[in-house]
Amino acid sequence: MTHQEAIEKMGKDFRLRGLSESTFRNYTRNVKKFLNFCNRPIDELNGDDVRRFLEHLIVEKKLKPRSVNQHSSSIRFFFAVGLNKTMNYNQIPMMKISKTLPEILTREEVSQIIGIRTNAKHKALLLIAYGSGLRTGEIESLRVRDIDSKQMRIFVKGGKNKCDRYAVLSQSTLIALREYWMIFRPNSPDGWLFPGMRNIGHITRAAISLAFIGSCEKTGINKEVSVHSLRRAFATHMLEDGVDIYKIKELLGHTRIQSTMAYLRLLDATKDVISPADKMLLPHD
Repeated sequence: MTHQEAIEKMGKDFRLRGLSESTFRNYTRNVKKFLNFCNRPIDELNGDDVRRFLEHLIVEKKLKPRSVNQHSSSIRFFFAVGLNKTMNYNQIPMMKISKTLPEILTREEVSQIIGIRTNAKHKALLLIAYGSGLRTGEIESLRVRDIDSKQMRIFVKGGKNKCDRYAVLSQSTLIALREYWMIFRPNSPDGWLFPGMRNIGHITRAAISLAFIGSCEKTGINKEVSVHSLRRAFATHMLEDGVDIYKIKELLGHTRIQSTMAYLRLLDATKDVISPADKMLLPHD
């Protein structure tokens, strides 16, 4: 079996499982890097090759643990399903990921990032990311008909885990969308809300990311943030405002409440808290 044949077989297995195309693209990219690194016939590959490749990613490429684990998961699937080979996974451990807190955008910083955009399309994109808490993959796949201005909600079809849901549509987002509509006029209700270049397909995640990065550069915000930080800010600010965590879970499209509860760690636990030391009477020196 050639490398290409093995990857095609993996693609068939993905489709049989109903897994997403974006996941398949990521797995394919990671497996191709592994195969190119090993440069050996498929039948000769083994666990030692995987260990050498992962060490290469850690030592030479200096990838972060999460990225290394993503490569490892891709290769495990390739061996177990694509090649029908068993391996001793105790010899291929997943890296431990430190639970560091991500940098959070304040309300003022979000306002600056969105407010500085003069391009109506970019402003609408970023407002949907923050005002509705959508993922970039969900934003790029929106169609005109998904915007429900009467019920003030957005229909998100086939989000993560292929679960449909409704997200909240803010008034400010609706105003930005109408301004964008007057200028760009997407083709039809069935057409993409944000078409790609020359109206071919829909906008890409890279284009959405560039719009966000451009705003951060213009405002001088140099935190380690990405477009996903707007979704994270949406959840955090909703929790600060006292919105029920189960309602936030549904708005974000989480399948498990534990995923939503992770945002509780991002709240400022020191806010409005008086230390018991400040209530203690100390003897005068």
